[in-house]
Amino acid sequence: MAERFKEAFFRTAIHGLVTDPFLSLHVRRSALIEDSLNQLQSRHIDLKKKLRIEFFNEDGVDAGGLTKEWFLLLVRDLFDPQYGMFTFDEDSALCWFNTVSFENNEEYRLVGIVIGLAIYNSTILDVHFPLACYKKLLGHPVDLEDLKSLRPVLGRGLQQLLDYDADDVEAVFCRDFVAEYDAWGEIVRVPLVPNGHQIPVTKDNKKEFVDRYVNWLLNESIEKQFNAFKEGFYHVCGGNAPEEIEMMVRGGTELDIRSLESVTEYEGFNASEPIIRQFWEVANEYSTDMKRKLLLFITGTDRIPATGIQNMAFKISYLGEVRFNEGVDVP
Repeated sequence: MAERFKEAFFRTAIHGLVTDPFLSLHVRRSALIEDSLNQLQSRHIDLKKKLRIEFFNEDGVDAGGLTKEWFLLLVRDLFDPQYGMFTFDEDSALCWFNTVSFENNEEYRLVGIVIGLAIYNSTILDVHFPLACYKKLLGHPVDLEDLKSLRPVLGRGLQQLLDYDADDVEAVFCRDFVAEYDAWGEIVRVPLVPNGHQIPVTKDNKKEFVDRYVNWLLNESIEKQFNAFKEGFYHVCGGNAPEEIEMMVRGGTELDIRSLESVTEYEGFNASEPIIRQFWEVANEYSTDMKRKLLLFITGTDRIPATGIQNMAFKISYLGEVRFNEGVDVP
């Protein structure tokens, strides 16, 4: 049986029937977005394989580290404010699709594919989308609460308008049915209804104004960009609840050092040795910020995978002693 299997394998190899079990990407660091886009947009590529990355002119086999580096570098480039695909709100520290992006929709599709691949390959990304993004991916409606999360200052202003009960809304708020956005330093006004610049916001129509503003900002203004992003995401995977997708992309925030200790392996040490006990005692006393830095040092990310800390690999190894001078040994 083994011989027949071996013969069959070589026959298929000779005829070119053996396929790569991995989703293998060969990319240049100097053209990361271009190379990734060209390969991932191929209709013949199977995105539902384990990802394997190879950087041109670099030795090394991807055992997971190169894949993480590819995700890290690609996300950094795609979300760079200078690249112009996304905008960032300083108050919320969240990003959103740029209304005036000059990039073509294929690059937004690439971002969707990357998010999907990260989920499929159990990789956490440093991507700060609001929950509204994941709600939209699943076709859930978004509302003023989502806008408050993304743009707190604007959201509070719209809420104050809704809460104002006096009759002099027009005089106090001085608004008309127009939305505004910054296009590279120039303020652009967009009518929310025909001739919106001639329709003042009053006590009677303020609810309609807020609803239209929210819909414009979260839906209409970024429709083409988001649809391309959504297409890319669903090309790789579907979704669960919005909160679950956010967890899978960004990871969890709860840091439990005791749980990390419970899954740690040791090489050249055992868990009961004094130096190991001291390490865990110090780590447990760390502030939350220091715990995140420790996790980042260990795993390359400061968040817990959605599958839980039990699926993280952490090994403490004894590397021997280093002798710097005669009679001076450093473990």
